[in-house]
Amino acid sequence: MIGIFDSGFGGLTVMKEYLKKYPDFDYMYLGDQANAPYGSHSAERVNKLVVQNVEFLIQKGCTLIIVACNTASADALRVVQQKYKGKPTILGVLIPAVEEALKQTRFGNIGVIGTRGTMDSNAYERELKKYEKDLYKPSDKRALKSVKVIQKACPLLVPFVEEGMTKAMVTRMMLRTYLRPLKGAHVDTLILGCTHYPLLQKEIERMMGRQVKVISSAKAAADAIEDYLKRHPNVEKGITKNGKRTYYTTDCPERFSELGGKFLGKKIVGERVEV
Repeated sequence: MIGIFDSGFGGLTVMKEYLKKYPDFDYMYLGDQANAPYGSHSAERVNKLVVQNVEFLIQKGCTLIIVACNTASADALRVVQQKYKGKPTILGVLIPAVEEALKQTRFGNIGVIGTRGTMDSNAYERELKKYEKDLYKPSDKRALKSVKVIQKACPLLVPFVEEGMTKAMVTRMMLRTYLRPLKGAHVDTLILGCTHYPLLQKEIERMMGRQVKVISSAKAAADAIEDYLKRHPNVEKGITKNGKRTYYTTDCPERFSELGGKFLGKKIVGERVEV
């Protein structure tokens, strides 16, 4: 079974992409609503929460766990990977987005938007710089020799999305404000460094213009798993394939079911659990 967890609803956008590719797999989703958003917690607190969530999914029988929260993927992913040493396999959403952005960028100007916690960690900039020599191959002779990263924290977008205000005027106004410095910096690629943001992707693409490639960390993570499973066939063999879906939340199951269905695009029923 594949376990996917997030601080709330955003990870359901990751699960949605996984379901498109592998509908026969069994999935278990855990939304840690009681502690959301992770972006407002210290790194130490996030590390502790991620360990608790991973342990819960392991006890439930998950053999592949996806840390679908960008804030958690920023630093805590390494903590749990080192703690469990590949048993089970634990992956995040940050590296796939980084790799996709480096493949897509034309001039090396890459923008990243996300929660304050993700941006303060500088994880995206760190990983973009780490992988640029391997993946960034400028196609234009005038292109920069190195990647330039422009980050912008967007703390109000998550609550707006969770309140169902994706098309509200106030959300569009905040988007314009947040995206203005990125447009001013002439980024050619923009990473949506939060799994809530795919619900705003069309509006973000419209505001940024056709010349800017917008990368969803949710879609990038799902796209990357295909190659990963090919390289690690033993991991896929360990995933049960009965088309089963289970949804857990650490807070209000009624709210989780209602809003989670909007993220996933289909009706779901969440069950409250203690982690």
